[in-house]
Amino acid sequence: MAFDLDIAWRLHPQVSVRPERFGALLYHFGTRRLSFLKSPELLTVVQSLQTQPSARAACSAAGIGPAELPAYGRALATLAAASMIIASGDTSGSGLKTGQLQAGMAGGSTMRGPLV
Repeated sequence: MAFDLDIAWRLHPQVSVRPERFGALLYHFGTRRLSFLKSPELLTVVQSLQTQPSARAACSAAGIGPAELPAYGRALATLAAASMIIASGDTSGSGLKTGQLQAGMAGGSTMRGPLV
């Protein structure tokens, strides 16, 4: 099971985004967790999730090519595991839906990988 790039995602309603020169800071008011987006391109992807039909489409709209897509998928999976982004159909706000995240990622830190 892996993060599903082909469904719609959105920013959790309790998350605030603060754009920075390096990318952005995301703060979740419910969990009090802070995440760093380490690239402006990832910020563009996260900001466009709301208006795109899928995470894959958000990446494409941000100019992310096929070679870069796996890294962005991992970054988005990390954000979903931290409940920074949630599936658009998720009414619980947990960000988790059956089959979308690897079991080992759910308790992981939001500060890993080259983009997050």
